Amino acid sequence: MRRSFLALLLAWLAAGCAAPLPTRTVASPLPADGLLTERAVLTARGKQFALNGYLSQSAAGGRRLIITEMFGQTLADVLIKPDGTVQVLRSSRVLRPAWIKRFIAADVQCIFGGSPGPVRKLSETHFEIRRLWYKLDVQIVETRPGPQPKELFDTPAKP
Repeated sequence: MRRSFLALLLAWLAAGCAAPLPTRTVASPLPADGLLTERAVLTARGKQFALNGYLSQSAAGGRRLIITEMFGQTLADVLIKPDGTVQVLRSSRVLRPAWIKRFIAADVQCIFGGSPGPVRKLSETHFEIRRLWYKLDVQIVETRPGPQPKELFDTPAKP
C-alpha cells in the first residue's frame, strides 16, 4: 500500500513538472517602422551567454533579427515574413537553424509580435522568457523609429 501511494505521488509530481508554461501576450515596444538594439542574457544548462541583438521591423509586419555574441561574431540572422514564415539566413554552430526557427523566432514573435508565449514584461524595455530548459532576459537599450531599408526584409537570391 505504501509503495503504490509513493508511486502515485511520484507520477503526480512528474505530471505537474511536465505541464506547459503559462502564456501571456504583451504589447510591442517596437514602432511600426524601426530598429531596436537589445542586450540579452541566455541561461541554458547552468551557463550564461551574453548576446547583442538588432531587430528591424517594417510597417508591413516583417521582422529581421541579427544576434551577435559580445565580440561581434554573428550567431543568427533570421527573417520573419509578415505571413509568419521564418527563414534562417545565417546560423552558427552555437545556434543551429532548427533551434533558431523553433525557439528564437517564437521568442521574437512572443515579445515583439503580440503572439502568446511564456513572456513576462518586467518594464517597458525589459522582458523575460522562461521555457523548460532555458531562460532569456532581454533589455532594449536603444530604439530608432523610422523606415528601414526594404532590402532587410527581402529574401536574398541564391547564387
